[in-house]
Amino acid sequence: MSDGDTSPKRTGLRERKKERARLEIQRHALRLFREQGFHATTVEQVAEAAEVAPSTVFRYFPRKQDLARIDRFHSLREPFTESFRNQPAELTALEAVRAALREALASLEPTDRAARSERDHGLLEVPELWSANAASVIDELQVIQTLIAERARRDVDDPAVRGLTASILGLGLEALIRCSRDPELDLAEELDQSLGHLAAAATM
Repeated sequence: MSDGDTSPKRTGLRERKKERARLEIQRHALRLFREQGFHATTVEQVAEAAEVAPSTVFRYFPRKQDLARIDRFHSLREPFTESFRNQPAELTALEAVRAALREALASLEPTDRAARSERDHGLLEVPELWSANAASVIDELQVIQTLIAERARRDVDDPAVRGLTASILGLGLEALIRCSRDPELDLAEELDQSLGHLAAAATM
């Protein structure tokens, strides 16, 4: 195989290596943001923690603020969307959301799941992370709302669709807050239980 080989297999491997490097750099950045605060953390410190040169950090993240953007950091959007659309037709929209979240989280490797947990806790603990990702959170909310509307065969602005979406978001934030206060809790389990309670309450 020549050095100039541009076969899909070679290109795919190269892109995966770049993605792993980007995730590793950002993982260390998010940890430092939680430990030291966003403004007190320098790009040089991130580079040292990730064992790369500062120029490598800037190659993936041109600005320090870009390290705080976590929409691509172990995102569950694609696995969740695929799983949701593959759920049995007899499940309600809420049941499908619960099952899809369970499957999407289970698809993560243990180290990736731990990194995502670190990311989620950082959203609550580091104000700059929340402000940098507010638009992304709203975007994720709209994705869930659209999927629920599709499954229920209702308009995306239907009050019932909006109400269910808001309930799911509220439960997610509540579970995240509880887990941030008690590190022994597992966010996936807490969220799954909360959605189960919501499903039970809906039948009352």
